[in-house]
Amino acid sequence: MAENIAPTRSNLLQRRDQLKLAVRGADLLKRKRDALIGEFFALVKTSLAARRALTEASQEAYLSLFLANAWDGPESLRSLGLAEGRALDVEIKVENLFGVKVPQVQPPEFGDAELPFSPMGVGARTLDTAAQFRALTEAIVRVAATETRLRRIGEEIKKTSRRVNALEQLVIPNIGRQIKDIRSVLDQRALEEVTVLKRIKSKLESRDDERQAKERSRTAA
Repeated sequence: MAENIAPTRSNLLQRRDQLKLAVRGADLLKRKRDALIGEFFALVKTSLAARRALTEASQEAYLSLFLANAWDGPESLRSLGLAEGRALDVEIKVENLFGVKVPQVQPPEFGDAELPFSPMGVGARTLDTAAQFRALTEAIVRVAATETRLRRIGEEIKKTSRRVNALEQLVIPNIGRQIKDIRSVLDQRALEEVTVLKRIKSKLESRDDERQAKERSRTAA
């Protein structure tokens, strides 16, 4: 027998319980995988839209930069670009998605936030460039946010699929074979016990017949 499992009724019952648990686990994992796949493809649409928005924002930002460079001069742009270097604060939350912890990045929204330089004496083209690059920054973070979620969900789908395959192709068939082997041994033992009992019964009946025959002989004599 595989794994030297003793062919006993208690082991048979234990393996049956393990089989039920493995089948139930595989079913739950498949439901989780299907839900994650649905979420993944829904997020793909969002990611594609974010990519298109990034492309448009990039084109507009660099066109604006080209015009500002032509109208206001490269020196003006460089000096304003070095006016203030601020870190970009991005809020990250962790969402529990079907038991999977998925990061949820909140893209920054500059809105009417103050510019890192005084707009006095700054050309309109440069101000427009600053606004366009803020929009570009938002678009970049949105793409990073969606693709981070896609990667995390995709990794979990692969991991869940491997677990399902392991259960369906290895664990469940192995337990099934163990149950079959144990039942085969127990059935063989039961058959042997019946055969032995029949032999004992036959011998007892033969002895009774012989005893009754002797008693009849003594009576006749």
